[in-house]
Amino acid sequence: MLSVGVGPFSLSIGHLLLVMAFIVALVVGALAGRRENLPISGALADIFLAAMVGARIGFVVRYFEYYENDWLGIIDIRDGGFDVVSGLVVALLFTGYLLWRRTNIRRPLGIAVAAGLMTWGFTAGVIALIEDQTQGLPEVALTDLNEQPVSLDALTRGQPTVVNLWATWCPPCIREMPVLEDAQGRYPGVNFVFANQGEHPETINRFLTEQNLALEHVLSDRQGGFGRAVGSQGLPTTLFYSAQGKLVDSHMGELSKASLASGLERFDASHLEPSPSKEETSR
Repeated sequence: MLSVGVGPFSLSIGHLLLVMAFIVALVVGALAGRRENLPISGALADIFLAAMVGARIGFVVRYFEYYENDWLGIIDIRDGGFDVVSGLVVALLFTGYLLWRRTNIRRPLGIAVAAGLMTWGFTAGVIALIEDQTQGLPEVALTDLNEQPVSLDALTRGQPTVVNLWATWCPPCIREMPVLEDAQGRYPGVNFVFANQGEHPETINRFLTEQNLALEHVLSDRQGGFGRAVGSQGLPTTLFYSAQGKLVDSHMGELSKASLASGLERFDASHLEPSPSKEETSR
């Protein structure tokens, strides 16, 4: 499962695990500090915020080349660009600082942070292990825009494949389309498949014409079977499959050039030899 529905919203499993770990830390911290009447929720919130900021800064530094001409993109966290290692390092350093400065809350804060980290690490590890054994290209009924059946296995041709689940009514899907279109021409060694969820081919064709998009491998998934098969509850969702058809990464929400580059790094470098981008060709 990649995401869960929460009312009208969808939350990726990764984000859900962070929220769950934070709640566990709050509960454990409240219990640990109850005897001494030491509230630590504020300190935990500060650590969580510091970790998120650190994770974002770490991601931007790592992929700075994609933000050089898009300074506002640095603060646009809708692309989901966070570096886990940077976030963990900042969280641990800030926790250490608080434990050093605020001796009265050392015990409950230390217990709470340890409980949150263990909850996040254990659940993330179990989910990763399960997905590693089960996630591959799903067998779903797809058609091209002429309503002819298409085999996804035949389409991928043993190459790494990026599958984008999208719809014409989805604003984040529309915003990320130019990024994917550019990548489609830039990385000929990677297949890019655009599996529209639940719409008629006529609607899809009209949208592509209106948006002036030249996309290859645009397919119709009229029953939304792909999303159900991979456990996606929201759009857009982008899936990264290795040349062997194994799911190696996923991204729920709008892609930026940086977050797409992060996903593509999971592929073998031999498939990522770039062709000139549109901007470079037009110079």
